Amino acid sequence: MADESNASNVGGRYAQALFDLATEQNAVAAVEADLKSLKKALAESRDLKVLLASPAFNAEDKGKALSAIAVKAKFNGVTKKFLGLLAANGRASALPAVIAAFEALAAKARGAVSAEVTTAIPLTAAQTKGVAAALRQALGKDPEISTRVDPALLGGIRVKVGSRLFDASLRSKLDSLKFALKRA
Repeated sequence: MADESNASNVGGRYAQALFDLATEQNAVAAVEADLKSLKKALAESRDLKVLLASPAFNAEDKGKALSAIAVKAKFNGVTKKFLGLLAANGRASALPAVIAAFEALAAKARGAVSAEVTTAIPLTAAQTKGVAAALRQALGKDPEISTRVDPALLGGIRVKVGSRLFDASLRSKLDSLKFALKRA
């Protein structure tokens, strides 16, 4: 847990630096699009996740891999340089936290609110629309929703907006029941 928190802190600092640079270069939208592509690649490629997280690969290897991805995907120059710096500083494993923090900064700058919705099974288009409408009503702003599937939830939904977490998952209800039974 401490490692995850540390990665978030590091990710937040790097994301802020990247956001400031992208703002200076008028490239926030391009960098955000690049990071979304990278986020998708991370979600789809187990090998890429292992490469970035594993201490078995050195910073140079991680940098080469990120550079190759950036070139192939035709990322913006700011994104390419940033990925090289992140790897050179031995922080490639913090990339998912950097992406999440950057998305939140970009959404805030646009006046939008970003929400991470996690469900046990993929949401249908109608369900996603319903969640967006409920969040719009609750937050008073248009949410930018990113969805994740986590079968460990068993059922229900978990919504994270900033530091607030709304957890209506079956897993958390079962855990609460288990805790209540232990105390009885």
